[in-house]
Amino acid sequence: MKSFPVPMIPELNQTVASAAVARQDRLTKPPGALGRLEELSIKLAAMTSELVPDLSRRAVLVCAGDHGVAAQGVSAYPQEVTAQMVLNFLAGGAAINVLARQMNAEVLVVDAGCMADFAEQPQLIACKIARGTKDITQEPAMTSQDAEAALTLGIEIAHQQHQRGIRLLAVGEMGIANTTSASAITAVLTGYPPREVTGRGTGVDDARLQHKIAIVEKAIRINRPDRNDGLDVLSRVGGLEIGVMAGVILGAASQRIPVVIDGFISTAAALIASTLSPKAVHYLLAGHRSVEPGHQKALAKLGLQPILDLDMRLGEGTGAVLAFGILDAAVKILAEMATFEEAGVSEE
Repeated sequence: MKSFPVPMIPELNQTVASAAVARQDRLTKPPGALGRLEELSIKLAAMTSELVPDLSRRAVLVCAGDHGVAAQGVSAYPQEVTAQMVLNFLAGGAAINVLARQMNAEVLVVDAGCMADFAEQPQLIACKIARGTKDITQEPAMTSQDAEAALTLGIEIAHQQHQRGIRLLAVGEMGIANTTSASAITAVLTGYPPREVTGRGTGVDDARLQHKIAIVEKAIRINRPDRNDGLDVLSRVGGLEIGVMAGVILGAASQRIPVVIDGFISTAAALIASTLSPKAVHYLLAGHRSVEPGHQKALAKLGLQPILDLDMRLGEGTGAVLAFGILDAAVKILAEMATFEEAGVSEE
């Protein structure tokens, strides 16, 4: 498969990072006493190239798409729930809406590949590539052209958000059966067998979990995705919303916008993005650790440590947006805490 044209991603600004380290060392506390808050503030400075990043303009992109593999009975919910939840997001009634309001984040819903159509409205980015993917137990999820279109769309959306002044992004998703695709992607790109990375998703029972594992194994066996080619993996066993999220990660990184990934599915998208450009990982933060078994293995592959661990598995971007509060705290500590000199506090 031909290579995908990835936008240029800048190196992290080590000069600004060093300045952030120096300031952290002068604040009125023992060095390292604020643990990961200090680490996060330094990372954000290096990502944004700003000693005190302005993260006040932020949004969560909830990318939605249907999956043909839903026909194999891998989810506890029918495929119609994808469209129903999109309407719930647009009406402001879902968990992600509640948490985004708390964190002063805008919710934008991306119709990347839903079966249903939706009325035009300000919070909807209507850019349907196809009406869902194919059943990956029978054939590839999508054509290589549709996989490229999904990635390109995500890059364009990230650039549009940058032009709007957005400086912090979270990615979330909605798509019945998308944990099946995420399991296949994760198995291929981490090298773990499907049994070790496939979980209960929407909450399937033991019997259906075993069936789901068999479906993932079959999808990989039939489609034979190339683990060295993220575009190939996406086209063979992925999802349209997963492709868009991968594109958002690439596009945001090219603009120095930190991206907070959510749970298992968005982390599968991050795996795709990392195969296309390893530098993209430098602009990623892991919002939380999902209870899905493949999530920790995917995070380990990316070298990311989750900010929160709350036994969540909802998706939608909920764990990512919750982490915004921690990122705000990290930046405020760096910006507002007094140095020893400013406070007149002795260091000895």
